[in-house]
Amino acid sequence: MMFFNTMIFGTLMAISSYSWMSMWLGLEINLLSIIPLLSKVNNIYPSEAALKYFLTQSFASLLFLFSIILSSNLKEYFILFSDSFLMLMLNSALLTKMGAAPFHFWLPEIIEGLKWNNCFIILTWQKIAPMILLEYNLTLTTFLSCIILISSMIGGLMNINQISLRKILVYSSINHMGWMIAAMMYSPSIWMIYFIIYTMISFNIILMFNNLNIYFMKQLLICLNSNKMNKLLFTMNFLSLGGLPPFLGFLPKWLTINNLIYNNFYMLSVILIITTLISLFVYLRITFSTLMFNSTEMIFMKTKMNISMIILNFITIFSLIYYSYLLILF
Repeated sequence: MMFFNTMIFGTLMAISSYSWMSMWLGLEINLLSIIPLLSKVNNIYPSEAALKYFLTQSFASLLFLFSIILSSNLKEYFILFSDSFLMLMLNSALLTKMGAAPFHFWLPEIIEGLKWNNCFIILTWQKIAPMILLEYNLTLTTFLSCIILISSMIGGLMNINQISLRKILVYSSINHMGWMIAAMMYSPSIWMIYFIIYTMISFNIILMFNNLNIYFMKQLLICLNSNKMNKLLFTMNFLSLGGLPPFLGFLPKWLTINNLIYNNFYMLSVILIITTLISLFVYLRITFSTLMFNSTEMIFMKTKMNISMIILNFITIFSLIYYSYLLILF
């Protein structure tokens, strides 16, 4: 509980600071607090995951601190380091911390060694501070456009033929990170809406996987056959994660595409839509296999389900219908 609270404190310190050094200090407090959470014995590979995470984040923090020091004090002594190059270093360090492609090499390996509760922290909470700090620094539009394209393409293509549910969610997170950076470039409010909706959908999916204690596709197909409500909720949540209307996951993508087209990013919008269709193809293939394949489903078997979990899922999934109704009214 102490390390969990200091992890939250480090993130809040980083995003509410006025100086870059205080932001770096908040990121370091957050890093040192999450290492004991990752090295708990109930994880699958605790030491390996904690060590890989520590080394990667330490390198990113070193690059972040180096670019801050050069830009503030020593820039006149290093003529080779221009302002754009220092901003490139700073943004690269933040993108490494959040796990955006092509700086994503550490993320699938670490997630594969963790339990679902730590996976949720890495995929959601640990991205808040780097993304808000990146928002302060959105000067290199061409560089960020390349990051958006690479993240969306890798997140879409690497999802094909995955059998691990954790890796599917990791590459889905990389794909959504491309969308979030695209939303952040011209409208921080759309980024906030996107991140909140992504966190809600991920929470529903990870909560379901955690309750069923499943980590691979074969386990998923076996476990979902015993309960029709689990199967229905899983299917709708995955389709919502892919951004299929009328589910809630369609709303932030709709707002992001509208914002990009308004700012004349036509090619970027087309590539984002195509790569999202690849991810949606993967999700549809998973959901079709759970719904339509002939299997030994025990109709008479009754399993208790938490009614609050069912209500939370339905509110999260179908909130887009309520949102559209309110728009029509007002």
